Amino acid sequence: MITVQDLRASYEGEEILHGINASFPEGKISAIIGPNGSGKSTAIRSILRLMPDISGSILLDGEDMGRLTRQEIARRIAYLPQSRSVPDVTVGRLVLQGRFPYLSYPRHYRREDHEKADQALEWVGLSGFSERKMENLSGGQRQKAYLAMALAQDTDVIMMDEPTTFLDIKNQLDLLDRSRILAGSGKTVIMILHDFEAVLHYADHVVLLCDGRVMTSGSAEKVLRSKELTEAFGVTPGFYEAEDGLHCYVKG
Repeated sequence: MITVQDLRASYEGEEILHGINASFPEGKISAIIGPNGSGKSTAIRSILRLMPDISGSILLDGEDMGRLTRQEIARRIAYLPQSRSVPDVTVGRLVLQGRFPYLSYPRHYRREDHEKADQALEWVGLSGFSERKMENLSGGQRQKAYLAMALAQDTDVIMMDEPTTFLDIKNQLDLLDRSRILAGSGKTVIMILHDFEAVLHYADHVVLLCDGRVMTSGSAEKVLRSKELTEAFGVTPGFYEAEDGLHCYVKG
């Protein structure tokens, strides 16, 4: 579990996060939602201690993350940022980068590292792609390759910043389904999402941010039905029951 208490983050003298309090339960999918500019990406980067000016308490399974080195954090939390360039490497070399936290310099990959990378590629459905260049993959395949890199990192926590952006519907659902499997295996999955329907069907826990503050948190249905969500987004979601359960849409 990750718990943040009075988390504040500033950039170039301007405070962006204003005393966030939130928790992200173990073995669950937690979604961070909020309008553009609400501080979602900053929150993830602050939890990872990647922001230059932060204060407050960040606990990982009760341990103060401020006492951990970058390498120790990377052994416990994998991170897929929103924006990534397409490196001039093969898929296999990219996925092996997930093993960096376990290597000393100069890096010499061990049998264990290659086995972890191969297992990750197989899990995301990219077996046989190891020698293919990243630039020759489709957008969905690239996203799977980056997910494989995170899995090869072999952490208990995976944080993803808008992982479904630019993916077609099939690949969005595939990534979300795989995230559910990861959470079911005991991993803590934290992701920034924009699609309310995806939040309703995949998130076990939701944190709503607006203007750098937590407006409310709780179950997906609770947050999506809340007055705080309407205030934050300026829209009111509608709901309807179908044979496969509750669905959500945004009223015009």
